[in-house]
Amino acid sequence: MTETKALVSGAWVPQACTLPTTEQPLRLAEFDEMFASAVVGVQRVDRMRVRLELRPEPGAAGRAADLMVRETRCCSFFTFTLTATGGQLALEVAVPAEHVDVLDALAARAGGDRP
Repeated sequence: MTETKALVSGAWVPQACTLPTTEQPLRLAEFDEMFASAVVGVQRVDRMRVRLELRPEPGAAGRAADLMVRETRCCSFFTFTLTATGGQLALEVAVPAEHVDVLDALAARAGGDRP
């Protein structure tokens, strides 16, 4: 398991994250806002992948894409795949094995487990 540090109220980010510490609570708030407003389902695909079903709306797709691009700048271990097909919108999040704890925390928050 990787070294992690407490961020805000039980959230965890890996030591590998290069986002300045002062900006981390703001990024967490952006994720929480996206999860609350756009996520309608969370499915654990396998140990290293989670699929978030998003509201099939252009605004949700745009917000997710913007956030994912910025997130990969500081946590390059994430792989995000945004797919729009058949009237559905999904965001798949994958991590290498050493960052499964981060994925676990992300999936929990996306599913509504927020302080």
